[in-house]
Amino acid sequence: MKKIASYLNICKDSPNTTRTVEKLKEVYRRKKSEIKKRFDAFELKWENGSEEEIFAELVFCILTPQSNAISCWNSVRNLKSRNLLLEGTERVIAKTLKGVRFHNKKAKYIIEARKLFSVNGKISIKPKAKQASIRDIRDWFVQKVKGLGYKEASHFLRNVGLTDDLAILDRHILRNLKLTGVIKEIPNSLPRKKYIDLEDRMREFAEKINIPIGYLDFVMWYKETGKIFK
Repeated sequence: MKKIASYLNICKDSPNTTRTVEKLKEVYRRKKSEIKKRFDAFELKWENGSEEEIFAELVFCILTPQSNAISCWNSVRNLKSRNLLLEGTERVIAKTLKGVRFHNKKAKYIIEARKLFSVNGKISIKPKAKQASIRDIRDWFVQKVKGLGYKEASHFLRNVGLTDDLAILDRHILRNLKLTGVIKEIPNSLPRKKYIDLEDRMREFAEKINIPIGYLDFVMWYKETGKIFK
């Protein structure tokens, strides 16, 4: 807690910091039950969802870097409806990724992920997620799946119900971590060591204000966008 406390003390007299923290708490009170429903749905997806549904979530997270999340999910739904998620060619997939930046590169990543998780002609992701810890699982996905960094891998593992204890450090979250004094500046890049350091700071901050880190992620995203999404 000392590390977080030192950052909070930087802005302890700042009205902006106080207002931000109070706003987060207010959103948490209003949206707690809705966020819980999202986590319940995520858990059911891992327990009862098909491998194709799990793969769709992976594709969604491959698409999200520097792109609008809603546009990315719409593209995934379009791929599924046209049976392209598991069978489409790289060229056709790229054409289908409407509103997704770097669509050609990401189409290639989708094809490579499909090959990585193909067993006897079928997608098989669940058996791969059997490492010693959730961080080990995340490391494996970052190392093996092209297009996934630590943010995207954390997002995927959250969305398929494997964890509610990882941070998805996108621009909305980082902005709020700065506003609350948890970090002084938004970093230009997040290699593994830096990502885990900021994630630990966010976790300690979450404990300090009595909002679980998984919920805090949604709360910060809602504060910035007005939506509870994926």
